[in-house]
Amino acid sequence: MTRYAQTFARLERDAEIAFIPFVMLGDPTPEESLDAIDSLVAGGADMLELGIPFSDPIADGPVIQAASLRAREAGTTPARAWELLAEIRRRHPAVPVGLLVYANLVARGGFYASAARTGVDSVLVADVPTREATPYLEAAHEAGVAPVLIAPPNASEATLDRVAAGSCGYTYVVTRRGVTGDAVTDEGQVARARALSELRARGAAPPVLGFGIATPDHVAAARTAGAAGAISGSAVVRRIEAARHDPEARHHALSRFAREMKTATRGSSY
Repeated sequence: MTRYAQTFARLERDAEIAFIPFVMLGDPTPEESLDAIDSLVAGGADMLELGIPFSDPIADGPVIQAASLRAREAGTTPARAWELLAEIRRRHPAVPVGLLVYANLVARGGFYASAARTGVDSVLVADVPTREATPYLEAAHEAGVAPVLIAPPNASEATLDRVAAGSCGYTYVVTRRGVTGDAVTDEGQVARARALSELRARGAAPPVLGFGIATPDHVAAARTAGAAGAISGSAVVRRIEAARHDPEARHHALSRFAREMKTATRGSSY
């Protein structure tokens, strides 16, 4: 079984869903991003979604854009990111690790081979539409890496068919239109409920919710809606940024946040 399959099987057995924090590799520095990840895993994170700094992260809102800029200014090149990923795999051998990246990084060649070599479990290319994803799916499978596709809130039946057929490891369900950020809209709640049920009916990889997951209440709502997990990005990155000059405060803020979010995945009070 893959790390994703093992983790989702454990969570289903225990009547939990996955808490998946997002961290930009290298933010605020390469070494401190490793410390942040350690704190989140110590707090109970089930899986990780990580970014590689990129100059034009069009799917991301201002919080994660700023994290990418900080990481780049700290010298986090793609080569340095692969070193960090290898170290993350060494420190956390059983934790599924996914990348959320952009096509220009992947198109440089050898990307999926590097991902496999460093122990990455999945790759989501955020700016590639599902109808153009076939070359990326093939390259991922050839390298032994799970390709992850996005189900947008306005997905057509044909798009949901393609997402269900192509996404492996998990399926990323976007709660609303727009870029990453903290807000969840009523429109997003309706869209996610539809997407979750339709993806499960199609036999898709476990659907997890992303965009706007910032509080334990949001995680609890995702659990109630039938999601297999919840991804929190901007809320994590805000805490990293707020304590970037205080490693002890950062550790406490991130581990506490992870514990609160993880508690909500069990349907427990927090």
